[in-house]
Amino acid sequence: MSKMKKTRKPGGGRKKLKPEYDARKNLKEQMESAVALYDSEMSLQAIGDELGLNSIKVRKLLITAGVYESEVAEKVKNTFEEYRETQDYKTSILSTANTLQLSKASVTSYLPYKKGVYFPSTEKDKISVGAERQRRYRAMKRWRADPTEENFWGVVVAYAGVKFKTYSGLPFSYEIKKGRSGEYTKELWIDRREKSKSLAWSSVLLALKNIKGEVVDRPKALGDIRGVTYIYGMFYRFGLIDVPDKVKEKMGRPKDRKK
Repeated sequence: MSKMKKTRKPGGGRKKLKPEYDARKNLKEQMESAVALYDSEMSLQAIGDELGLNSIKVRKLLITAGVYESEVAEKVKNTFEEYRETQDYKTSILSTANTLQLSKASVTSYLPYKKGVYFPSTEKDKISVGAERQRRYRAMKRWRADPTEENFWGVVVAYAGVKFKTYSGLPFSYEIKKGRSGEYTKELWIDRREKSKSLAWSSVLLALKNIKGEVVDRPKALGDIRGVTYIYGMFYRFGLIDVPDKVKEKMGRPKDRKK
């Protein structure tokens, strides 16, 4: 009499070598750790040594978190996004590599991990909030260390989309659009309620030069400049000026100011 074959139980195949290993969770923890170390001014190599990773992976983690910035990273990002409008993901990588004269591996290393593959959208959003705050802080720190027009423009770009308040307490934000070349145009579009109006970069620079003291009583103290009421709110949020106590009741207190 032949022996009956044992019925295979569902899911009873080969066991995972590391059943407790969660790639998504592990990568998320690595990214959070890398961001924390990067914010403490550690180099990519030093962060890699600390986390047991190579510097290229560290950079990719920081790019995914939105805190790493460099000229090459910006070019790869802009070029890739332009190709993605008409090509699939893999083809866009090849096109970007050809355009920038980089290897495929190099292009991939400058792109963030694909959204949804490693991080659920809710977790990614939480990381982005912290990353944006750190990006603003780092931009301001660069400008304070080297107060050039270029570095101040970096501050303005970093604060795009942030909520501000005018002298009278009215909320507003601004956005900066990109031209055909992929570069930001030197014009801020103020978005308040249903109307949008432009604010020239030259006006912002003029107001910056007119800051005479720490406490600025009213917008006009920065000069008779078009859009100065918005510039006043921006400078207060940036931490460049202080306002009278009675005005703070309407404008609130700057959330990103660090002494």
